[in-house]
Amino acid sequence: MDRRHFMGRGLAHGLVLGCSAAASPLLTPVAFAAAPWDTRLVVIVLRGAMDGLDAVQPLGDPAYAGLRPTLAGAAGVQALDGFWGLHPGLAPLLPLWQAGQFGAVQAVSTPYRDRRSHFDGQDILEAGTVGADGEARRDGWLNRLLTLTPGVTAETAYAVGREQMLILTGQAPVSRWSPEARLSLSPQARQLLEVVQHDDPLFRDALIQALDIVDGLDDDAATTGAGHLRLAGFVAARLREESRIASFSLSGWDTHGQQAAGLTRALTRLAEVIGALRDGLGTDWGRTAVLCLTEFGRTARENGTGGTDHGTGGVMLFAGGALRGGQVTGDWPGLGDGALYAGRDLMPTRDARAHAAWVLRAATGLPRAALEAVVFPGLDMGGDPGLIL
Repeated sequence: MDRRHFMGRGLAHGLVLGCSAAASPLLTPVAFAAAPWDTRLVVIVLRGAMDGLDAVQPLGDPAYAGLRPTLAGAAGVQALDGFWGLHPGLAPLLPLWQAGQFGAVQAVSTPYRDRRSHFDGQDILEAGTVGADGEARRDGWLNRLLTLTPGVTAETAYAVGREQMLILTGQAPVSRWSPEARLSLSPQARQLLEVVQHDDPLFRDALIQALDIVDGLDDDAATTGAGHLRLAGFVAARLREESRIASFSLSGWDTHGQQAAGLTRALTRLAEVIGALRDGLGTDWGRTAVLCLTEFGRTARENGTGGTDHGTGGVMLFAGGALRGGQVTGDWPGLGDGALYAGRDLMPTRDARAHAAWVLRAATGLPRAALEAVVFPGLDMGGDPGLIL
C-alpha cells in the first residue's frame, strides 16, 4: 500500500444505508456519510498516564535497570530487537509486530509540562493545542479535522464510550454511542474522587484499585461480552460501513503503586481491544490506523511502592495495516545522568501531535499548512517520521 491508496474513494461518495437492524447494536438502520478518504482512523486515549518505559522497555539502555530495580526486565518481557522489550501484557500483539502492523514511538509528549495534572494533560492532549492562557482549547483536534472536510455528517465520526470526549467536540457534527451496562460511575464522580484523593498515597492507591474493580464489573455487566470488547466491536462495525473516524478512551493507567499488576491489566485490555479491532475490521484492517495516546509519561525512577509517578516523556503505540509497524521509532535521549527532563522524567524529543499530523496528512490528503494552522494550531510537523506505508 502507498500513499495514493489512502485516497481510494472520491468526493462523489454520498449517503448510503448502513448495516441492517439485525447487525446494528443500535437496533435500527443508520445512514452513514462517506468521508472523501478510505483510511479508517481510530484514536484511543489512555487516561491516567501510561508508563511508556514499562510498556516498551529500553532494556539496552545501561541506566534503565538501576532506575527500576523491580520493574525492569520482569518475567515475560518479550525481546523485540537488541534494545527494546515488550511488556508481557502486550504479548498478544507480537504477531502484529511480526507482521509489521504494531509498533511504538518513544520519547514523545504534548506541549504540557511540569504541572502534571491528569485533567489538564488530558484536555491538552484532546484539544491538540494550548491557548494563550496556557489552558487547552474547548474543541478537539479530530473535530477540527472534520471542519476542513466537505461532505461529512455526524455518522462519519463516532465518540464511543460513556464520557464526553473533548477530542471530537466542536462545530462539526459527531455521533456518540455507549455500551449498555448495569453498573457505572459517572465521569464527574470519578474526577471528583480522583481530585480529592490524589495527593494522599494511602487513599489514592486504594481508590485506583477500587475504580479498576468497578471498571471490571462494568465490563462484565455489558450485554454482550466485556465492555471494552463491545466498544471495539461497535467501532469495527461502523468502520466497515461508511464511518471513517472513531475515538474512545481506556482507563486504568495511573500506576502509583503495585504497577506490575495494574499495568498488566491495563495493557492486556488494550491488547484485547486492538485484537478485536483487527478481527472485526477484516480486510479493512489493511486500511486502518490506530493511534494510542496518553496525557504524559511517568517518572524514570520507580517509587517505594512498586509504582511510578507523573512524568513527562512517554510512548505512543500504534497499530493497523496502514502503518509501518515492527519498529520502535523516535529519537531516544537516554536515561543516564543529565539526560532526564528536570532530573526525573524521560526527556521528550518530539511532539506526539507531529506523528498524528503526518498520519492525518496521508489519510485525508489535507495539506500540511491546514494541519499546522487549524487541526494543531502552532504545530511544526517537522520531517516525516515514516509511519505510513
